[in-house]
Amino acid sequence: MRRGRTALLLILATLVLGIAACSGRPGPTGPQGEPGLQGPPGPTGQQGATGERGPAGQDGVSFTPPEFLGSAACANCHQDTYDTFARSGHPHALTPIVDGQAPDLPSTARRNPPEGLAWDDIAYVVGGFNWKALFVKNDGNLLTGEAAQFNLDNNQLEAGNEFVAYHPGEEKPFDCGTCHTTGYSTAENTDGMPGLVGSFSQPGVQCEACHGPGSLHANNPYAFALQVSRDGQECRNCHMSGDIVVADGFIQHSTHEYGDLFPGKHRLIDCVACHDPHVLVASPDEAHEPVLRATCEGCHFKQAQVEKVHIRIRVACETCHMPQLIQNAIGAPASFMADVKTHQVVINAEQIGQFAEDGSILPQLGLDYACRQCHNSELGIGPSLPDDTLLAAAQGYHEPDAPIEAEATDAP
Repeated sequence: MRRGRTALLLILATLVLGIAACSGRPGPTGPQGEPGLQGPPGPTGQQGATGERGPAGQDGVSFTPPEFLGSAACANCHQDTYDTFARSGHPHALTPIVDGQAPDLPSTARRNPPEGLAWDDIAYVVGGFNWKALFVKNDGNLLTGEAAQFNLDNNQLEAGNEFVAYHPGEEKPFDCGTCHTTGYSTAENTDGMPGLVGSFSQPGVQCEACHGPGSLHANNPYAFALQVSRDGQECRNCHMSGDIVVADGFIQHSTHEYGDLFPGKHRLIDCVACHDPHVLVASPDEAHEPVLRATCEGCHFKQAQVEKVHIRIRVACETCHMPQLIQNAIGAPASFMADVKTHQVVINAEQIGQFAEDGSILPQLGLDYACRQCHNSELGIGPSLPDDTLLAAAQGYHEPDAPIEAEATDAP
């Protein structure tokens, strides 16, 4: 009986101690656990009211876009350069007819309009400098027909000074403004002429065609210096207008110019290394002037020291290396000569012809054009030399002859 009571007391005591332990003060705080995962975002609240407008900022610098002024404005400060430029072919790429009067062109040969027309019927003359002239009618189309292109007199080829055919039976819009005008744009139409494609600020290739519109520079020359790229591509934008087109035995100037430069090493040289863009390249007969900044001998001095031509007059480098292989207006296939020099320059001393069987031009000059523009009875200069003679003469043309060794002799 006593044992049962003891066990009961122990159980009651244990219960009392457990209840006392649960109702006691909390123990010390344990270490902070790792943060849990980010919960999902709550819903977006409503946009608040727009705040007050801030104070106005400072005024920006006012700017007026530059405008084209014309070459006469450039002459006010650059008279000498302008006078030289005015005698070149650039400003005469397109000449307007004013008040029905004859145009002011460097060549005195072109003074009458095409037959059956008066100057009042003509809006512009295209070219008319050294080679040929085309005519833009008052509707903006080029004059076409059996006597629509005027070839200027060419004493060297003994031809010209006459009207010849230009696309008879066709209608040809004047779409040449990109390279024949200044400030050209395709967005509008000049003077409402339906046949004239695009608009321009000035006819002809004027100063601002290369230097850009000059009004800002004219008003403040020190703040706005006119820049111009001297890279050859600047010139090629107009002087390389497409693929080489060959017809009548010559490269045709109307679709291509000076791209034949690329087969030779000269393609690495910028045009301005040899040419001053303000100076005329081909001078009319009445105004012969030097046209180059550089000479062939300046770089090719070793070749210039040896030239195996047995005549009294020395032949100029360009006579052989830049023959007249491009036809602008006149070409004489029997004489292997047209009216514009090539820039191909590299001569293949083992090549006679200039064109492949498919009619394409070969990358080097053949002896037909390098030699037979002079050695040709058609020109009355000398006999037409046979191929074998030309091939033999071209070998080692700029190489010195082997020195003649003196024979050894016995001393007396």
